[in-house]
Amino acid sequence: MTGTSRPPSSRVRPTLETKFHIDYEWWRRENRDLKAYLISHLPPEKRAQFDSNTEQEMIDWIDPQTAEVRQLDALQHAIAQSVLDPQFVNEHTPLVDAIFRVFLANGNKPLSPEELSRFLPRRAPALILRTLSSPTVYKGIRPVIEE
Repeated sequence: MTGTSRPPSSRVRPTLETKFHIDYEWWRRENRDLKAYLISHLPPEKRAQFDSNTEQEMIDWIDPQTAEVRQLDALQHAIAQSVLDPQFVNEHTPLVDAIFRVFLANGNKPLSPEELSRFLPRRAPALILRTLSSPTVYKGIRPVIEE
């Protein structure tokens, strides 16, 4: 008898200390449009420049915290600017979008529900855990699997 391979997240029973991140491979596997979703997180005045499907030029961007210079395309640059806005994540942002934005703002550094709750006003760690550990994978946010 052959067994079916289960996705890694189904083998993990997440806790309040389990680290999560955006699994960009999930977007590819699920055939989802990551670029369109990323654009939806931009302020309306920045979204207009991404209406066309033309290639975006690369620019040098200096990280304000580390002074590291990185090459970014226009969308990455627009996101980097947007995360600096204090209203990028606020109490009115839907929970899954807010979690996704926290990961965008921190460079997708894995965070636990406990850690995420520090960035999300009025969002309890238990609520974050229930949302992220449900059978549905929301926007590719999955547990980090240590191999």
